[in-house]
Amino acid sequence: MDGKTEGTKKAEINMRLSEFEMPPMQDALIVGKKAPIGPEAARRMVDILSPEQYEIIKVQHKYIEAIVVRKALLNMLSKDKLIPIIIEEGEGIANESMVIKAQVNITLNVSKSIEL
Repeated sequence: MDGKTEGTKKAEINMRLSEFEMPPMQDALIVGKKAPIGPEAARRMVDILSPEQYEIIKVQHKYIEAIVVRKALLNMLSKDKLIPIIIEEGEGIANESMVIKAQVNITLNVSKSIEL
């Protein structure tokens, strides 16, 4: 052996481009109990940037204090069904000092049959 080390370097770039939205949060925020912004600060932020578009829902959880969710989602799915799903998926990566932004897409499938 001549002592030379051979190798390669690679970079993988993934991009997701989407329309800019105001406020820059997406569909939901998961607010931890010791997060830098609490639910009331989140309420002021979204009310300034996008009045009447978001609802703050306080939850009983060991480290999640509240969920800030876009009201349009709650028109499609009730709080009782949507919030537990957000918590279930978010608690795997969130901790009490984090604020997690979540993109939630709801697709309703409707099928009807009529008599001919």
